[in-house]
Amino acid sequence: MNKDMKKVAILASGNLLPGHPDLRTDAFELEEEIGKLRPTFAAHGMKLDVLNWRDAALVAEEYDAIMPLLVWDYFESNQAEFLQAMAQICQKTELFNRFDIIQWNSNKAYLEDLAHQGVQTIPSHRVERISEAEVHSAFAQFNCDKLVIKPDIGGGAWRQVLLSRGDPYPSTDTLPPAGTLIQPFLKSVVTEGEYSFLYFGGAFSHALVKRPKDGDYRVQSTYGGREQAYDPTKQERAQARAVFDMLDFTPLYARVDFLRADDGRLLLIELELIEPYLYLGFAEGTGADNKGAQRLARALAKKLEN
Repeated sequence: MNKDMKKVAILASGNLLPGHPDLRTDAFELEEEIGKLRPTFAAHGMKLDVLNWRDAALVAEEYDAIMPLLVWDYFESNQAEFLQAMAQICQKTELFNRFDIIQWNSNKAYLEDLAHQGVQTIPSHRVERISEAEVHSAFAQFNCDKLVIKPDIGGGAWRQVLLSRGDPYPSTDTLPPAGTLIQPFLKSVVTEGEYSFLYFGGAFSHALVKRPKDGDYRVQSTYGGREQAYDPTKQERAQARAVFDMLDFTPLYARVDFLRADDGRLLLIELELIEPYLYLGFAEGTGADNKGAQRLARALAKKLEN
């Protein structure tokens, strides 16, 4: 390796890595993302490795920067261990996004913070533990016929339940294990899809719309979801930009996810600052010419110059 090249690591969950006995069905997304990032980073003077996040603190000092972009199991009751590992890493090298950002973004209570600052978010009710009484209360509060019940530390539809008014109360092992977010179900996720806007170094890169398979509402590829490139309107770009304007930092990478409300507004459903899949296939260019990968590489290289 050229001695002047920077060493960068992307962290992944063990069940995304080759040879794992219970490999995730979406492990191909790691291959697709790294396949675009590795040659692009090399073209910008950075060697890219992929590490299991559980082992990364032991070798963190060997790297100029570390990004937990593919840690897709940290929320599966592993949050404390994950945050401890990130706290150790940031003492040894540059961690992107910063540890305090990761800590804040790991709990969906951040949506309340953003709503208080004026961001238009999907209506949410957060409880310490889900119960039948809380469900009845949420149906009344939101005046809706369907609720989405999800962990406040979660992702990828893990331990997430769609519940219609009058349905039997779900079994405990399907519900969130602790802190819970209850939201009204927005039918636009089925009729229109969920929008994702990607940003690198605070600048817009590309966008897409994610749609569930017929008969489902979950947009992830694991559940048969599919994606399509999307060219956002000037107004939609401005609304996504407004989310960043509420932050007192500029994240190296971010994905802003929206659902459309019945009145036509886009409502923030997630601001992904830890492990967003970057959907680089929806940016222009292939291999080292992928424009999204280039934007991320340039933004990181600039930070490492300082």
